[in-house]
Amino acid sequence: MAKIRHLAIKTEDTGRLAKFYTEVFGLEVLHKDKREGGAIYLTDGYFNLALLPNDSQNSPNGLYHFGFHVDSGEEVVEKIKKLNISRLPKPRPQGRPFAETRASDPDGNFFDVSEHGFVEVKPLGEDKQA
Repeated sequence: MAKIRHLAIKTEDTGRLAKFYTEVFGLEVLHKDKREGGAIYLTDGYFNLALLPNDSQNSPNGLYHFGFHVDSGEEVVEKIKKLNISRLPKPRPQGRPFAETRASDPDGNFFDVSEHGFVEVKPLGEDKQA
């Protein structure tokens, strides 16, 4: 069975939201983009929260997509094709650490499909350079 493993939220201030979710709920930082205001990935050890910068002028803040970890991405794509959904799944660029396929449900809600899963949990402070 597929498992929901991440949720992505678009925001104009990733740092502000990261502070909120780490201080209020105790989530840990998995990864932080090097650029100021870049994406920040949080986890509770099981489920991951991606805070993505809203760089688009015409895109609202809020829920952006969610992601499934599956045994076979190809099988999921075939099931979607059989349902005659107008927007077919699209492969993501090779070598992405997050998801191999982006798709949407009949209402247009985006979701990722991944066989390799989301980012591994790293010990805190591993990204810091001395």
